[in-house]
Amino acid sequence: MSNPLLFNKFKLGPIDLQNRIVMAPMTRSRAGESRIPNDLMAEYYQQRAGTGLIITEATQVSAQGIGYPWTPGIHNEEQVEGWKKITSTVHEAGGKIFLQVFHVGRISHPVYHNGAKPVAPSAVKPEGKAFTPQGFVDFETPRALEISEIKAIVKDFRKSVENAKAAGFDGVEIHGANGYLIDQFLQDISNKRTDEYGGSIENRARFLFQILDEAIDAWDNEHIGLRLSPSGVVNNMGDSNSRALFTYVIQKLNAYNLAYLHLINPLAPIDDHPELIQDVSGYYGDLFDGIRIVNGGYNKTNGEEILKNGTAELVAYGVPFIANPDLPKRFELDAPLNEANQEKFYGGGAEGYTDYPVLDESYA
Repeated sequence: MSNPLLFNKFKLGPIDLQNRIVMAPMTRSRAGESRIPNDLMAEYYQQRAGTGLIITEATQVSAQGIGYPWTPGIHNEEQVEGWKKITSTVHEAGGKIFLQVFHVGRISHPVYHNGAKPVAPSAVKPEGKAFTPQGFVDFETPRALEISEIKAIVKDFRKSVENAKAAGFDGVEIHGANGYLIDQFLQDISNKRTDEYGGSIENRARFLFQILDEAIDAWDNEHIGLRLSPSGVVNNMGDSNSRALFTYVIQKLNAYNLAYLHLINPLAPIDDHPELIQDVSGYYGDLFDGIRIVNGGYNKTNGEEILKNGTAELVAYGVPFIANPDLPKRFELDAPLNEANQEKFYGGGAEGYTDYPVLDESYA
């Protein structure tokens, strides 16, 4: 492959990236019961600092936003201090790192909230099961948020951006994908409200854009990215007119001059959903004027093709980074890839987390 673009340096606003390979955000549940980022997590991210940009695992903006075991937060001082160790370690290794922040909304369970119901735009129970420390249990019907509570959550997102900046991150990615709270407001399968946050596409998008307004005011537009999953059906998502919804959202984003828009391809089969766009990166990416990251099912070859045909400027890889901390080097040398141990994706210690081998120095 002549002059591969994947290995070219790239300028992400004021941030210089050493290549155009991005480590996608992936929940690994290694923060323990305290939900404070720790030394093991610092080692994990430092090992992967050879990529152009690391986007961390989804990190809750408040205790109310918790929906998984042992995931980190960014809403108290101890968590900020924990993340400082990680950003310092990554920067010392020459890497760049954004913090992904989210609120899970209805994708939670009362076990995380002292018996209280999870919250959502509307009291609509998702299909499927919640992941708890005791195993998988049925989701429960959430409680619809009051308007005052919605405005408070918007401020929680702002605070998460302020905390991320204080923790030394290079930027923040707002998680608007995969059926979590922002996505729940956007899509009418989960948003049945009749007030200013429901009904029309403009109203359903209000929560997202209020969060972006606060995030940009807390830092600036060049350090804020956004992730969307326009054809995603994970976590029981869907919309009566998905194409119109996400066309509106993405075209409106053009006025925000964000650091990037991160588009994720469907994580689950959508063959039974002919109304959804199969080519997410191509169709929706063409609507966005800024820098685009695409994620979902890419390898070295088709990732390079995406860059060559101009569909995106950066390509994100998920599972390959779990087992290959030196993934950019392996791509560059066409070296074989380690296989990920799926049984160790979530929870536990170093096994299946920081113990994957890197290439021997003699490999060429």
